[in-house]
Amino acid sequence: MTPKEVLALIRERDVKAVDLRFMDFPGLWQHFTIPAEALTENTFEEGLGFDGSSIRGWKAINESDMLVLPQADTAFLDPFCADTTLTIICNIQDPLTKEDYSRDPRNVARKSVNYMKSTGIAEIAYFGPELEFFVFDNVRFDQNQYSGYYHLDSIEGAWNSGKDENPNLGHKIRYKEGYFPTPPTDTLQDIRTQMMMTMIACGIPIEAQHHEVATGGQCEIDMRFSPLVEMADKVLKYKYIVKNVAKKHGKTATFMPKPIFQDNGSGMHVHSSLWKNGVNLFAGSGYAGLSDMGLYAIGGLLKHAPALCAFTNPTTNSYKRLVPGYEAPVNLAYSRRNRSASIRIPVYSPSPKAKRIEYRCPDGSSNPYLVFSAMLMAMIDGIKNKIRPGDPLDKDIYDLTPEELKDVPKTPGSLEAALDCLQNDHDFLLQGDVFTDDVISTWIWYKREKEVDAIRLRPHPWEFYLYYDM
Repeated sequence: MTPKEVLALIRERDVKAVDLRFMDFPGLWQHFTIPAEALTENTFEEGLGFDGSSIRGWKAINESDMLVLPQADTAFLDPFCADTTLTIICNIQDPLTKEDYSRDPRNVARKSVNYMKSTGIAEIAYFGPELEFFVFDNVRFDQNQYSGYYHLDSIEGAWNSGKDENPNLGHKIRYKEGYFPTPPTDTLQDIRTQMMMTMIACGIPIEAQHHEVATGGQCEIDMRFSPLVEMADKVLKYKYIVKNVAKKHGKTATFMPKPIFQDNGSGMHVHSSLWKNGVNLFAGSGYAGLSDMGLYAIGGLLKHAPALCAFTNPTTNSYKRLVPGYEAPVNLAYSRRNRSASIRIPVYSPSPKAKRIEYRCPDGSSNPYLVFSAMLMAMIDGIKNKIRPGDPLDKDIYDLTPEELKDVPKTPGSLEAALDCLQNDHDFLLQGDVFTDDVISTWIWYKREKEVDAIRLRPHPWEFYLYYDM
């Protein structure tokens, strides 16, 4: 849509309010709302002001003024507001220089695509993330100076098989056996369908929805692939819809990677391919039907994977998921079909148009603009420098002997280690001024101070079990 078309839609649908949204640095949507009549064609060019110092990881208080510029082609009718509301995703600018703000994640994503085009390598970078999430019936958590706890509950959780539910009807999902059961065992079928239909109504094409492996409400809804920036926008709409449909049903949804101990965590497996002149550049006659370019892209991802983890797995909880077992992709290897490798080449279809690589490390706690951009920059680095990925690993990696595994690289074991890797390996991200030094240093500072140190300084409940009687 153009600005004129947005204004026409407002009149046609009798829109009462316009909600302006943008992404903060760590990865949550922020917003404010204006009356519909306050949106004019000039707004799309001149923007609206707000306090950037109140946004996590952004401006200092002495340079706080910022602008949001609504992007007309992102407009959609919000399905949850009581009054008819049009939501528009915005870019961020400095009000003095009118330059796009370097720490605006959407700006980073736009720059990564422009850099790819400037290299002549490709015209379009397609991304297709598979987001997993949990829907719980209740969640409680707290931590203070003298206590700390969390408590999750789900009517279908295996731990409730003996609970007096007046009556308990059984059909609980056993640990690690939640993949594809039908109702009544799958209690979330209708909720996921409502999520799916709401997504479609908001302009997100959907391929399928289903229950996932873990007990206690793990779900997945698969989107059709889209160009990089558009797909990152869709991820934010997806998460917004999932959380709000769950809330309408008196439930709560989370994209936290590992909320349940000793069961599968939630990932965000990302499928990607590069195209030029209508041709899939990853399709060829090499291993698993890949071209040399596709293999070089894998080489770039594997080389930079430890640094990428600082963006693809950006929480301390991410590394509760990235542990051996539970289908977690901790081993940095590639393979066709093999889901125990961190990079998989799907073989569902022989069509060259379907050829892609699937990067299995990321999770849904991440900022999609930064994840897709960092992945693209790693792939471009692999292609430009013809980085060979080595031999594929088609065995079940979890069945390999310690001797066979010793030479297979691993993902970092903690967020702190991933940030160290990013500190030591980020030149590939700086190409084309896509990720600036300021973005990298601020990300590392924010994650270390606000998350790594915050967790490190607090006693853990299990420490009392281990050490109280010492």
